[in-house]
Amino acid sequence: MGAGRDGDVGDAGRVAPVATGTAHAKAILIGEHAVVYGHPAIALPLIPLRTIARLRTVPGPLSARHGDQRVRVEDLPERFAPVGVAVTAALAHFGLPGDDLEIELDSDIPPGAGLGASAASAHAIVEAVRVHAGQDLDEEARFELVQTAERVAHGNPSGLDARATRARTPVAFTGGVTSGLALGGSFSFAVADTGVRSPTRDAVAGVRRFVEAEPDRGSELLERLAELTRAAGRDLGAGRIADLGARLDAAQAALDALGVGHPAIDRLLAAARAAGAAGAKLTGAGRGGCVIAVADSPERAAEIVTTMRDAGAVGGWVVTVAGR
Repeated sequence: MGAGRDGDVGDAGRVAPVATGTAHAKAILIGEHAVVYGHPAIALPLIPLRTIARLRTVPGPLSARHGDQRVRVEDLPERFAPVGVAVTAALAHFGLPGDDLEIELDSDIPPGAGLGASAASAHAIVEAVRVHAGQDLDEEARFELVQTAERVAHGNPSGLDARATRARTPVAFTGGVTSGLALGGSFSFAVADTGVRSPTRDAVAGVRRFVEAEPDRGSELLERLAELTRAAGRDLGAGRIADLGARLDAAQAALDALGVGHPAIDRLLAAARAAGAAGAKLTGAGRGGCVIAVADSPERAAEIVTTMRDAGAVGGWVVTVAGR
């Protein structure tokens, strides 16, 4: 996470001040959907995938830059509404007017893929506004500003994305509280994008309908995910790659039963396991999006990414987190 002030050369050749903020992607290792019901989840930061927000002084109403177009924030299409909410809420927090400002986003994070693109965008925007304001911002106030935008994006966000896209190391998340995880070794993960998009709010609503229609079975599956997440935390602490892989496979079975699987997910999971993954599952809301697999080395993880690309993935990344 970083921020700074730069400058752009304007139409008249003068340098206009630019305040910048950055944030990174995240992947939920285990516990998605159950976390919405107060159960634990574990997330990994995907620091190489970043969003940069640039806030510059430009005459006229508060606006957003998209390519060569400048759009008034209040006229943004619905899919970009969280951008407008983030910049408006941040300006209000610092008591700043919105006139004569333009926000622009530059992101490596694929939207709608379950990698926290909306939360990362909100974090980057809030940080850019903070730099522009020249004021401090405590972590809880920052979190609440990001959550304001996340509610527009997802309806009822758990807060995990808002925390994980700010974290620099793997985190455990339970009931809105984030804590660091001690790792007993190095873990390498392969993350791949199915290319299939499904809104998070739709998947969350689908799980809620399932739980309400079948409360006993729904509670059983959510408790199973919670149990697997707690066990996965212990595996991470002890450096047990094979055991962690088994937890991921079991979590995928529970997520399938909750109705958030997809044939494209199944295809990539089969490819990952055939390439030597110790275990693999979807990451995020499901019904598309991304998958994550754990491997015994960065080299193996890279091979798994290649195999998943051959199986149809539209993007792939290797993430290694190190412990003692």
